[in-house]
Amino acid sequence: MIKKIPMMRFFIINLPFFMLILASNHLSLHMIHAQQSQDSCNSNLANLNAQFFFDTSSLNCIPVWSSENFILRYGQTGPNLWSFVLSTPSTNSYIGMGFSPNGGMVGSSAIVGWAADGSTNMKRYLLGGQTPSQVLADDGDLQIVGNTSSIILDSSRIYMAFQLATDQPRRRLVYAVGDNNDPPPGSPSFRLTRHRSQIAISLNYASGQGSQIKAPYSNLKRTHGILNMIGWGILLPIGAMVARYFKHLDPLWFYVHTSIQSLGFIIGLSGVIAGLVLDSRLNASVGKHKGLGITVLIFGCLQVIAFMARPNIDAKTRKYWNWYHYIVGRLIVLFAIVNIFYGIHLAKAGSSWNVGYGVVLGIFVITVLVLEFRMLRKK
Repeated sequence: MIKKIPMMRFFIINLPFFMLILASNHLSLHMIHAQQSQDSCNSNLANLNAQFFFDTSSLNCIPVWSSENFILRYGQTGPNLWSFVLSTPSTNSYIGMGFSPNGGMVGSSAIVGWAADGSTNMKRYLLGGQTPSQVLADDGDLQIVGNTSSIILDSSRIYMAFQLATDQPRRRLVYAVGDNNDPPPGSPSFRLTRHRSQIAISLNYASGQGSQIKAPYSNLKRTHGILNMIGWGILLPIGAMVARYFKHLDPLWFYVHTSIQSLGFIIGLSGVIAGLVLDSRLNASVGKHKGLGITVLIFGCLQVIAFMARPNIDAKTRKYWNWYHYIVGRLIVLFAIVNIFYGIHLAKAGSSWNVGYGVVLGIFVITVLVLEFRMLRKK
């Protein structure tokens, strides 16, 4: 004889089973939503084809910027006709794709799109320089085919589609994403703010292979930074410490001090020259960095002149010369340290450079404190 189980008891006994079903359904819905919000070269755009103004089914596909999840679909779809669809995560700022003559951002002609307050927009730009005033809307040499451009906001992604009238698009492509904290471009100027991040790749349209392009003159930039860091930011402080804390080793301290400072000045001068070459080639907008660097160089030259014209140790003017020498020397070190960190910031060299030089300065500070304490004890 089968016992009848009360409804409440039946529900309590099977509660874990019901919860498992609900959880699996929720997980399935979450996975479906995640799939809809993601895009890959294994996905197709069938659900969006009706919103594009050209066929996208036969386009090639390549992930062009993995860290930002940028995916490019492209193909030659007619005589002198190329189709592009750039798929990116939706942000509160703009996304951009530029066709560059040399792999750099400056000089490129770009297509930029954004979605804000439920509306979308897309414009051509000429990237004439690194300041917003040099980035010109509705300019550039891209020949966009009329009535083919569209920008679609689907779930959490933006699809920017356009066709170019060209025999062969430029192979060097630059991509950028704006800062989420900045508002998207607005009328009447539609001026772009500085991008949060950017990348450049060289794309073989035939094979679909892309490789990242180093920033123009990246080796010269690195050389400029290393020379200035070693010359002005490391050797000069060491030479100054030798002069302050090791005068009891006379006359050895003097020769060590002058040797280190001379080497630091020569290396630092080489770094400044490398920076001036960069400035002339890149036409970069780094006025403050350049001004600080030239100031450090001028002070360094004054120190060299002062060394050549230093009075005898028993001369009445020697006291004033010492004051001048100490003050200018410390100003060089101070301005050099500030400019090194500022240069790392401008170059977007990453936290490793800041941490590395910060560790060096930390060692200097600890050494100075120890030596200063010993000197005070002796006094």
